[in-house]
Amino acid sequence: NKAELEALQTSAKTVTLSTLYPIAWGPDGLEKALNELRAKAAAAVDDGAELLVLSDECEGGLNADTTYIPPLLATGAVHHFLIEQGKRLKASIIVSTAQAWSTHHVACLVGYGASAVHPYLAFQAVRYWYELPRVSSMRKNGKLAQISVEEALANYRAALEAGLLKILSKMGISLLASYHGAQIFEAIGIGEKMLNTAFIGTPSRVGGLSLAELAEEVCEWHALAFSADEVRTKLENYGFVKFYSNKEHHHNSPPLTKLLHKALEERSYDQFKLFQASIEQSPTTTLRDMLEPVADRPPVPLERVEPVEEIMKRFCTGGMSLGALSREAHETLAIGVNRFGGKSNSGEGGEDSVRWLKLSDVDENGHSPTLPHLKGLKNGDIATSKIKQVASGRFGVTPEYLRSAEQIEIKIAQGAKPGEGGQLPGVKIDQYIASIRYSKPGVTLISPPPHHDIYSIEDLAQLIYDLHMISPNAKVSVKLVSCVGIGTVAAGVAKANADVIQVSGHDGGTGASPLTSIKHAGGPWELGLAEVHQSLLLNHLRRQVILRVDGGLKTGYDVVMASLMGADEFGFGTIAMIAEGCIMARICHTNSCPVGVTTQKEELRKKFTGTPENVLDFFSFVAEEARHVLAQLGYTSLSQITGRADLLKPRDRPLHKTTGLDLKFVRDLPNVKHDREWSAYLPTHSNGPVLDDELLANPDVVAAILEHNELKLAVPICNTDRAVGARIAGEVAMRHGNRGWTGKLDITFTGCAGQSFGAFAVDGLEYTVIGDANDYVAKGMHGGRIVVKPPADAAFDPSEAVVVGNTCLYGATGGKFFARGRAGERFAVRNSNAQAVVEGTGDHCCEYMTGGVVVVLGKIGRNAGAGMTGGLAYLLEEEEEGYDVASRVNPEVVKMKRVTTKVGEQQLKGLIEEYEAATGSKKAATILASWDDYLPKFWQLVPPSEASSPEAADVEVAAAAA
Repeated sequence: NKAELEALQTSAKTVTLSTLYPIAWGPDGLEKALNELRAKAAAAVDDGAELLVLSDECEGGLNADTTYIPPLLATGAVHHFLIEQGKRLKASIIVSTAQAWSTHHVACLVGYGASAVHPYLAFQAVRYWYELPRVSSMRKNGKLAQISVEEALANYRAALEAGLLKILSKMGISLLASYHGAQIFEAIGIGEKMLNTAFIGTPSRVGGLSLAELAEEVCEWHALAFSADEVRTKLENYGFVKFYSNKEHHHNSPPLTKLLHKALEERSYDQFKLFQASIEQSPTTTLRDMLEPVADRPPVPLERVEPVEEIMKRFCTGGMSLGALSREAHETLAIGVNRFGGKSNSGEGGEDSVRWLKLSDVDENGHSPTLPHLKGLKNGDIATSKIKQVASGRFGVTPEYLRSAEQIEIKIAQGAKPGEGGQLPGVKIDQYIASIRYSKPGVTLISPPPHHDIYSIEDLAQLIYDLHMISPNAKVSVKLVSCVGIGTVAAGVAKANADVIQVSGHDGGTGASPLTSIKHAGGPWELGLAEVHQSLLLNHLRRQVILRVDGGLKTGYDVVMASLMGADEFGFGTIAMIAEGCIMARICHTNSCPVGVTTQKEELRKKFTGTPENVLDFFSFVAEEARHVLAQLGYTSLSQITGRADLLKPRDRPLHKTTGLDLKFVRDLPNVKHDREWSAYLPTHSNGPVLDDELLANPDVVAAILEHNELKLAVPICNTDRAVGARIAGEVAMRHGNRGWTGKLDITFTGCAGQSFGAFAVDGLEYTVIGDANDYVAKGMHGGRIVVKPPADAAFDPSEAVVVGNTCLYGATGGKFFARGRAGERFAVRNSNAQAVVEGTGDHCCEYMTGGVVVVLGKIGRNAGAGMTGGLAYLLEEEEEGYDVASRVNPEVVKMKRVTTKVGEQQLKGLIEEYEAATGSKKAATILASWDDYLPKFWQLVPPSEASSPEAADVEVAAAAA
């Protein structure tokens, strides 16, 4: 703020450099002003300046004769010039500007060298707002909090700083010092001259804006502000955030939505052409708008082009979860897509098993007792999502869910908000949604930004391996975000044995995405797709994977353009929601969608009007349009034009600020006109020979699974045996579901188990490892029991030894896990319902837990219980100098208390007794032998959702509940 800036100026030698210059200098004046600013900055440093304040503030405010250097350009130019001169470390840069008011503005300024930002006009705007009569009245009426103007200013500043920290976290950066000057950006539409002036080292793959063009744009805004013939009483809203007629163009606007709804209501392709025409006549907004396909052969008759049905098999819907969408919207979308052989995507919220059965009870009115909330149904319809998503939260990821999939998608990130996890507000989590996600009603669910079992490409390969183990016939896809460098990542993903790679562009995302992410994160899918396709071709990996693209696709023309750039399949998200009734109210996160698409409120869900027919008609119209474009190009199928970027030519659409664009990056791909061998894609990839296959070749094991028998086996194991048990779990789940098997398979393994041992176990599977195990033991466990213990003659104290690796029980939804010894980091991360006992853990124990019970009979690492919104943890604190549990627990969500209820004591003691019987733990035996002495040494971690549970409720709470 201003006082802090003045204090800095008195404590260090400071020089204020104005970023204003005379408007009379014209478009070329910007470069002249920059050169002068850089020279003054260098001279000031030579003269001993320690702080350089770059300011566009002037006495009396900006006037009609003066314009300004944009603050980011000024900051970057001075920063890089001082680096070039070897003087940068001698002075810090502070930016005092009227043009920074959002988190992205501040992030850019810091990222290009500013040590501090003084957004003086934003602070003035807060004061102005605070003093408005309307706002004062709202404070008096209780509609706004009764706070002082100083508190309002502090709140704005806190919001900016919190937003900046969120941006740092998305990039995996902990300290502002690490972000300062790091330039972790990609420029889209910035020309070489400007890059070499202020943004040296920033990738810009398509060129673009020059300094003179930027100066002209600044002058246009300046002219609007100082136009003599217009007196304004309030600032104009240009529609940058919300759609307004005749303002900023929006891809999905109400007029466009109405055109599509009319076409679908009338089931008219002619009406759909009006929708197409509206898009065609829209302002140029995407890179593909600057290109057009040009035929290299004569047109062919439309009847020779592959049918609509074949093209539609390539269509998929976006990963929109049940919970974010209503049941009606989610299931209608799936049924509509399934009717034409496409693939709908479950999103990250799990799926009800009732949806995996074909309907056979539909009446003449299109209603079914199985799915009574839907309309327009037919016998033979099925509501399953063929693509089942595995996101970082692992909500609802059970063995049966995975085994029911035709394809399993690993969502590394979302196109509209890369670096952020999903978030479902508590108001949208009713009893049904909570049951599908294995969580608690009303409790907000957050998917952590990273998958905790993917910290490297090797980890990703392991997860792909795990999913191929449990569901060997399902393809595994990996969803990546379009950005510079995605080609290298995609090559790694292909080598990691993925079957499908999805490139997501920044235009995707629902109205629930944060505004700064919608506007400023991700990149165009055109750049990402071109890079991935080229990288895979050059590395001879293209045949390994199917390429899918999504992000703002709406028409058959978009499909053809994406195909020319290398796409085999095409994802539709927001537009598919619009097809079934969404009106783009952009209040998805509030649970108040007026048309029942993104709400869980019963009264609003009844307003949902969509039918599977609407979805089918939309996609058939898109496919029909694609057929017409193919016919004009002279080709009979999409397969013939996949990767044919040589057919793309610049479109004659000269526009302001686009004269410097160079789209060679998209157009100059390897010429595959005659080389089409890479397009003969390989079948679903295999893990090769695995231990599970040997076990399933045993007739007794097969009989146990089929006939619910009980069987005991002893098997040697070594650390190259990975995901052991996962395929067995998949076979059980396929035949009996998650809970339907009453048999028992008790296998004792001797040796060192490889990664993901016991993944996705179900009830009846009991695995014991005599030895130790690597990372990810019991990943996705749903039932059964897993025991890991050292050999009886081990020469070490098991309570002091690590016997299982990191990230055990990740995403577990049931079962019991006992390890005689210590576990690594992130033990029980995102555990939903499993019960576990270990004798110590590393950092981040119980992170993001939403259910289940964890007992730790030894030391824990730091940050225990971070983000823990459900379940209970019991942590033993023995007297030892320098160790206390309180300093290791993250108190942000959970409360620490002693075990004060009889039910809680019984739960704790019962688990330790079972653990001691299973492992022979001497430490457990010691605790049980002196129970009355040890019980007061246990801390109970209690999140708010468990505060009134019988195990955790204080005496007064329990009495009140009774």
